[in-house]
Amino acid sequence: MSLVRDRELMKPQPVKSAAVLAGLLLACLAAGALGSWATIPNVGTWYEGLAKPGFTPPNWVFTPVWTALYIAMAVAAWLVWRADPGAPEVRAALTAFFVQLVLNAAWSWAFFGLHSPLLGLIVILALIAAIVWTMRLFWLLSPLATALMVPYLAWVLYACALNGAILALN
Repeated sequence: MSLVRDRELMKPQPVKSAAVLAGLLLACLAAGALGSWATIPNVGTWYEGLAKPGFTPPNWVFTPVWTALYIAMAVAAWLVWRADPGAPEVRAALTAFFVQLVLNAAWSWAFFGLHSPLLGLIVILALIAAIVWTMRLFWLLSPLATALMVPYLAWVLYACALNGAILALN
C-alpha cells in the first residue's frame, strides 16, 4: 500500500505537467523556427535552382508536416517526462531527445544555410541515429511516446533519401 501511495505522490502536479508540455512544445517549435530561418530565404533562390528527384514534394507540404511532427515530438517527450520525472532513465531519454532536436535544426543550416547537400547528408544521418537512440530510450518509459516518434523517423528517412538524391543530381 505504501508503494502505491508513494507513486501517487511522485505523479506530477497538473499545473507543472501543463507547464512542462508547454515548454516542450515551445522547444520543438523553436527548433523548427530556427531551422526555417536558414530555409525560407533559400527555398525560392538556391533550392529552386537545384536538380531534384521526381519524388520531391511541393514546397507547401513541408510547413504543415513539420508543424504536426514537432507537436507529436513534444507530446512524446512529455509522456516520457511524466513516466517518472527526475528518474535517471527519464533524464537520459530527454537528453537524447534534445540532442536529436539540435541536429534537426542543424540540418537546415547545413543544407540550406550553407548550401551544402553533402554536409546536410552527414547531419541527417547523425539525426537518424539520434532519433533511433531517442526512440529506444523512450520505449523503455512509454511505448506510446515511441509510437508518436515513428512518423517523425519516417519523414526524416524520406528527407534523407531526398537529400541524397539532390546531392547525386547536383
